[in-house]
Amino acid sequence: MKQAREWLECASAVVVLTGAGISAESGVPTFRGQGGLWKQFRAEDLATPEAFGRNPRLVWEWYDSRRTALAAVEPNAGHRALARLETRKARFTLVTQNVDGLHERAGSRNVLKLHGDIWTVRCVKCGRERREERTPLPELPPRCDCGGMLRPGVVWFGEPLPGDVWERAEEATREAEVLLVVGTSATVYPAAGLVPMAMNAGARVIECNMEETPFSSGLDRSFRGRAGELLPQLIV
Repeated sequence: MKQAREWLECASAVVVLTGAGISAESGVPTFRGQGGLWKQFRAEDLATPEAFGRNPRLVWEWYDSRRTALAAVEPNAGHRALARLETRKARFTLVTQNVDGLHERAGSRNVLKLHGDIWTVRCVKCGRERREERTPLPELPPRCDCGGMLRPGVVWFGEPLPGDVWERAEEATREAEVLLVVGTSATVYPAAGLVPMAMNAGARVIECNMEETPFSSGLDRSFRGRAGELLPQLIV
């Protein structure tokens, strides 16, 4: 732990990659693993453009319930530690696979959201996006000022990641001195590809995760445990 802490303290360029594990500690259900959301629902029924086209109200009922649940949870010590780390670094990028907004609520500012934002809605007719934080929503499905239906501003199965966001994540990773990987299974691509990208570019890679990942054995440091307990020890 001491060596990993020193690497983080000395690095001027740090990238953090987070997954569902860090938010699970705040009470946000994960999609995969025991008790994951996809154990209760079929992704094809809820998180694809085709599902939305078939039954937008069903999709919105599920997302509205998720938004309402998320509004009741708080960032944990892991989120807050990462926000502190950002204030100390000349170059800091937080790349997250999460859509819950907990990093921003903890104080993080330079956040790249690979899978979108559940608190953003986008019109399927005119394409306009806006912030929508009311829970529950007064109308399902919600409507745009132009009359078109609004959809959740998340990346659904079968959709590409936002190109500009991914390009910025790649650029930051190639320039990083340390990549800190937190709460992710490292099996979902292209996000998981940032790990070998950082290694190939010469960065130190530190992992904090409850379970081993496919990369664990080859990393500079790999710690088992909760992000809310490990990160405050790494970022003091």
